[in-house]
Amino acid sequence: MRLSPSFLLLAVAMAAASCGNADRPTSVILIIGDGAGVAYWTAASFASDNPAFKQFPVVGLVETESADSTITDSGAAATALASGIRTFNGAIGVDSDTNTVPTVLEAAQQQGMATGLVVTSTITHATPAAFAAHVPDRYMDREIARQLAESDVDVLLGGGRRYFDPVSRGDGVDLLAAMTTEYHVVLAPDEFHSVNTDSVSKLVGLFASRHMPEVYSRSPSLPEMTTTAIEVLDKDPDGFFLMVEGSQPDFRGEDNSTLDSLTAEMLDLDRAIWVALDYQRSHPSTLIVVVADHEAGGLALQHAMPADPDYVEVPEDDPAGRLPLVARYTTGGHTATMVPLFASGPGAERFGGIQDNWEIGRLLLETVRR
Repeated sequence: MRLSPSFLLLAVAMAAASCGNADRPTSVILIIGDGAGVAYWTAASFASDNPAFKQFPVVGLVETESADSTITDSGAAATALASGIRTFNGAIGVDSDTNTVPTVLEAAQQQGMATGLVVTSTITHATPAAFAAHVPDRYMDREIARQLAESDVDVLLGGGRRYFDPVSRGDGVDLLAAMTTEYHVVLAPDEFHSVNTDSVSKLVGLFASRHMPEVYSRSPSLPEMTTTAIEVLDKDPDGFFLMVEGSQPDFRGEDNSTLDSLTAEMLDLDRAIWVALDYQRSHPSTLIVVVADHEAGGLALQHAMPADPDYVEVPEDDPAGRLPLVARYTTGGHTATMVPLFASGPGAERFGGIQDNWEIGRLLLETVRR
């Protein structure tokens, strides 16, 4: 049987479309290490025999400047990653003229995908806010909380309970009571650990009045929250978009904390990355992108000197002759240093090389818009 040229062209077009769809991920997990520049990941590598971030086949570097400064803040950086636009420091989900811009999370919702935000800061902090809220000032926590409560995000886990409680908000608005009509709400670690994810489709967990505790006393941990979020979101047949932030490497960097303290936060983040990679193994159509919003502290890893309080003598019989490392900083704020990116899964190769942060945001938007 002879086929007409028009039929052959249609067949080729359908085949190409089918291949394109096959290359698109069904779910996207974006993991952000707040403040985590190259030295942070180096510290994690020294402290772990098998770090998760070394499993990624695609690696890149990301430039982080904002529209009004070579040194970005978390609001402008997160908005760039969430919406693919460069904006001013302090902006949340708005452009340089304060116009609302659509986010990758909102685009995922329009595609019928489930969505989630998991952090170790307040859930109203700059990074999570930029994915589901739109305000000109990152410190408008009460308004950000209101928008999050109305955002229809399926999973919200982190701190920031005070911004949802009518007494601590100061305006009498009880966002928690309103959310209980749609969400399973948990406010304590034991409540979280008893959640049956098989029977929960929408989950809110607020485990601290403001930020969650540092890693040594944090419960639930970032890996535990990531695991539960994926279990809830995975039930959606249309896939999901999940943003997970290890918020507190940034806190340790800005505080110029000890190397042990900073490394502990990075290892908690790395364990959350393992959770995502484990899910990807059984769901290979999942795209994972790991990136930082900026570098914090101007961290350098150097040999400890005798004047350092944590200096210890290296035994003469130490075959490696290794000197202990310490963290040294150049600032208590952010720097303009490029940050690393790691990617794995369908379409991961598009995220490699050296790109601006807003370009990463545009790629994410293109990924979920099917």
